[in-house]
This record gives sequence, structure tokens and C-alpha cells, in this order.
Amino acid sequence: MHIKDVMRSPVIVVHKGLSYESVARLLYERHISGAPVVDEREALIGMVSEKDLYRVLFPRYLSFIENPELYVYPEAREQKVSAVSEHKVETFMQSPVITIDPDTSVMHAGALMLAKHIHRLPVVEDGVLVGIVTRHDLFRAAIEDQLVREE
Repeated sequence: MHIKDVMRSPVIVVHKGLSYESVARLLYERHISGAPVVDEREALIGMVSEKDLYRVLFPRYLSFIENPELYVYPEAREQKVSAVSEHKVETFMQSPVITIDPDTSVMHAGALMLAKHIHRLPVVEDGVLVGIVTRHDLFRAAIEDQLVREE
């Protein structure tokens, strides 16, 4: 089984220049946990996920050690949300991006996700974003493949 058999297309993308608040709203409204980030030419430049949004709000270890008072009061956390609401996606997205092509095997993609600790892979063909695949997609494909074989 190949990625082209299980990938999702079209892909919900985040455009460069969107604010933290806009990205959070898009992920929430579309019921997704992450998306590719594209530039004005629709070229893939990064990935953003809920995890990246959380990282902006919560401390890195050193920051917590140096300023614990900023992290123990809910009011301070709420002020942080207001302060970052206009940060642009390019400041907190993950880049460079690991991609796969449509002919990659499902097992290879799954191994890559496990090895790199990632939950979604953009599918790129001839430099163009054509789909996306998540761990959930691969799990369902593997289970369905096994169940169909056994019947």
C-alpha cells in the first residue's frame, strides 16, 4: 500500500503571515491538529501544529527557572495569550519540513513518523503539495488492510 492510497487531498493549509490567533482559529474550526504552511506561491515552507501553539504559551525550562512567577498565575498566562495573538506563524512553525512522495510505502512513512517523532507528513510531487497523511491515517489503513486480508 502506498501513501497515494491513504493521503488526504485537498490539503488545508496555513498561509505565511497569518497570526497566532488566526492559526489557532483555523485548526479549531477545521477540526485538525496541524497543517502545512505555504508562502504566497503556495510553496511549502513549514508545518504548524497544536504543539507549536502550546510551546509559545508555556515556558521553556530555563525561562521557568529564571521567572517562575510568570508561569504559576493564571492571569499571567492569559496575558501571554494576548501578547502572542498577533505573532506571525513563521515565528513558531517548524521548518525545514520532512516530506514524502505519493509512491512512498505506508510502512516506510510510518517508520519515518516514529523515528522523527512527527504526526503528519506533507505529500509532495514534483515540488507541489498534493496531500497530507497523519499517523491516524496510517493506523486506519494498516488496520483496514489487515482486517480485509483476514476476511
